[in-house]
Amino acid sequence: MATEPILAVFDVPALPRPRVARSTLLSDYWALTKPEVNFLIVITTFSGFYLGCGAAWHDFPFVRAINAVLGTLLVASGTGTLNQYIERRFDAQMRRTARRPLAAGRVKPTAVLWFGIVLSVLGSVYLAAAVNVLASLLAMATLLSYLLFYTPLKRKTPLCTVVGAFPGAMPPLIGWAAASGQLNFQAWTLYAVLFLWQFPHFMAIAWMYREDYARAGYLVLPPNDSARARLVNLQTVLPLLALVPLSLLPGLMGEAKFYFIGALFLGWGFLYYAAQFVLRRSNSAARRLLAASIIYLPSLFVVMLLAHI
Repeated sequence: MATEPILAVFDVPALPRPRVARSTLLSDYWALTKPEVNFLIVITTFSGFYLGCGAAWHDFPFVRAINAVLGTLLVASGTGTLNQYIERRFDAQMRRTARRPLAAGRVKPTAVLWFGIVLSVLGSVYLAAAVNVLASLLAMATLLSYLLFYTPLKRKTPLCTVVGAFPGAMPPLIGWAAASGQLNFQAWTLYAVLFLWQFPHFMAIAWMYREDYARAGYLVLPPNDSARARLVNLQTVLPLLALVPLSLLPGLMGEAKFYFIGALFLGWGFLYYAAQFVLRRSNSAARRLLAASIIYLPSLFVVMLLAHI
């Protein structure tokens, strides 16, 4: 924290204090949108748009793509904000989330509620007006299923991960719908890739913060040790065993040999760290798996984009 500013000789109140307060407030509202999550949403939404568009770079509809990504970001930011509003009391009980703006009491709940509503409505309307209705409907379905089903189930059953994976995999579908106005097999393949990726990614997080989640009353993992280990093993390895061959599908269809090689390399690396986590079930192994998952997803989609340029 900066030291107190020295007052001017005429005893005029110093200006840096309100500027600092304003800066802090802006950073708090920025944090409410979960920018670290939005980074992956930008990549997967744009990838879905580009692959669904099928146009060469010189014919690529950049304005429409920007509108699609921006509208999706607004809805995603609103969803993240409203999620923090709903879970504010529980976030305050977890070390990982206690410093979030709302949980820490730096912003008022009513202001956060309206901020989330405005972002969500604005994004949905923007998608419908600037892109198309299908993209808007998919975005709204994502928001509603995430807030109405996944969020409350986190305190009721470990199966919440399965439920949450459905809305969590929507960004490439929204992008594809924004580009083409329809969904086909390729669009659903992208959806399936993101759907399966979420399980090992979240199992790493759930294991690292299992005590935090238990303290706040979240049942993302079973309380029983043997049941917990069994669930972690299944939801880490089985989705990855399906994800690796699924991610190779574009390469097997002959679209690009280097994509096949890149996807295979990324998949085996991801699977290696998942196996290490399952064998050791330690925080350090979970941390490495989490890092591998964060590297894997954007890398796979970038390779996918490069294969279509």
